Amino acid sequence: MGISVGKHVDAQGRIYLPYLQNWSHPKSVVVGLIKEMIAKFQEELPLYSLSSSDEARQVDLLAYIAKITEGISDINSKNWANHENKTVKKITVVGGGELGVACTLAISAKGIADRLVLLDLSEGTKGGMMDLEVFSLPNVEISKDLSASAHSKVVIFTVNSLGSSQSYLDVVQRNVDMFRALVPALGHYSQHSVLLVASQPVEIMTYVTWKLSAFPANRVIGIGCNLDSQRLQYIITNVLKAETSGKPVWVIGEQGEDKVTKWGGQEEVMSHNSQVQLSSRAMELLKVKGQRSWSVGLSVADLVDSLINDRKKVHSVSTLAKGYYDINSEVFLSLPCILGTSGVSEVIKSTVQEDGVTEKLQSSASSLHDLQQQLKL
Repeated sequence: MGISVGKHVDAQGRIYLPYLQNWSHPKSVVVGLIKEMIAKFQEELPLYSLSSSDEARQVDLLAYIAKITEGISDINSKNWANHENKTVKKITVVGGGELGVACTLAISAKGIADRLVLLDLSEGTKGGMMDLEVFSLPNVEISKDLSASAHSKVVIFTVNSLGSSQSYLDVVQRNVDMFRALVPALGHYSQHSVLLVASQPVEIMTYVTWKLSAFPANRVIGIGCNLDSQRLQYIITNVLKAETSGKPVWVIGEQGEDKVTKWGGQEEVMSHNSQVQLSSRAMELLKVKGQRSWSVGLSVADLVDSLINDRKKVHSVSTLAKGYYDINSEVFLSLPCILGTSGVSEVIKSTVQEDGVTEKLQSSASSLHDLQQQLKL
């Protein structure tokens, strides 16, 4: 049997089942997984079947663990989790595609990371990934080993499994299957990190990441409508030259056609009709802007800056929406959130009621929940 880190063995050599971190699985699934592990261990004994009193074989055991975990051989070391300085700003980008490379370049250019790891999970070397290896960047490490992500402050998911001739549900399920193999292991290596999801569909994949990681909801966020919100604010202020008295405006809800605008503040500083007209004009201009990899990368770097430097800045990101806008299901939607080192510290609420916002958010929540119920986690 090929024992691998993140699937059968953790970084300290302990056998574990990452798929069972969420105990909402049906009993038949749990029993099936246990039987599968028993069958595998009948082929080759688990690591800890070696007696700790057998000194010679214990040395071999530690050597093997060192090999699969890149040098971490002292399984009894209590200081392993703290061997890196807690103040080191380490960021991991998962995925070596165009978006992963764009995020890496944007974060590197912003100078916000002491260490930046790009996990390339693809076979072979091509495109921008190869260029990063040829023209190395300072403080950037390219690796295929999940353990290279250990002790990251922020872990960014950019991977997508794109298939052809498949239904939308099939494509999403393939992403879920890929995340099921990644999220538990990466969460284990960086147990105090914030997980930032850029994979699509972002609301669904953020929910999946939350479920698979068993992290608190405030430390699992999606990039959501941050890019659209920043663009909208810029268009209103610099293109339309509108006077909003500094009142912020965000794009919230589900990324795509169902997103809506939301004005901040606790009281009206513009007439309702003026807000609607201004939002409509700005959204029309926003529609011509695409979501290219480099622009998403810049948006991701903006979010990482707020997270890792504890900016306490408001961003429209995908967060657990249950309890907001009378939403009762566990779905993730973009809402204005204050971000810091602990992830989402607060969701901004507004007492100003805007026509149709609640109804649109509830409609998005319902469709997302229906799709989530069809996925196999």
